[in-house]
Amino acid sequence: MRGRKVSSYDEIKRYFHDGMTMMFGGFGGVGSPPTTIRHLLHWGIKELTLIGNDTGFPSIGIGQLITEGRAVKVIASHIGSNPVAGRLMSEGKLEVEFSPQGILAERIRAGGSGLKGILTDIGLDDPYLNKDKTKIELNGSTYMIETALTAEVGIIYARKADMLGNLVYDKSARNTNPLVAMAADITIVEAEEIVEPGDLQPEEIVTPGVFVDRIVQSEGVDWKWAWE
Repeated sequence: MRGRKVSSYDEIKRYFHDGMTMMFGGFGGVGSPPTTIRHLLHWGIKELTLIGNDTGFPSIGIGQLITEGRAVKVIASHIGSNPVAGRLMSEGKLEVEFSPQGILAERIRAGGSGLKGILTDIGLDDPYLNKDKTKIELNGSTYMIETALTAEVGIIYARKADMLGNLVYDKSARNTNPLVAMAADITIVEAEEIVEPGDLQPEEIVTPGVFVDRIVQSEGVDWKWAWE
């Protein structure tokens, strides 16, 4: 199916380049776009700064890019499910900026809303989290400024997309995908199913098409391959 925002993988290749900043949806691999990630591996894109909830698993989700040494920096809430990421961080080969999960989501939301940052007192007593953070006093309390997050490209995964880019997610696979869709200059959606405009019920649409630039058809994931 072609037309409107629907593209081929060859057509979206031009949006990716070495040294870029890329956001991704997903939680431990669930909700991450498997076919898009496989193409990024095939295209040899490297020196990436990755922004997302976590680093997946070594052979599942965004973790595949980590395993192949394609990332130089990660901004995430944790990396515990991917021992490769931990090893690369310890060896000084991967810079990791940790951000509490809720704060990370809010930083992405702020970026998508056009804000420059948020105020929070979470982590104020943590030497790691408050390191080099600007502090301000407001109504008698102290807060840190957490900068907003944006990216050149955001890659997300949807259960259904119509050709205008309106999106429906599958239960918990929704996770950070709607936020990432807002915060990237170019948002690329990998959809399990692409339908005609009007086929989605308005009340089931989570991400409106205004945030979506390109849609590609998912080829699914071979879980046997992923675990090898």
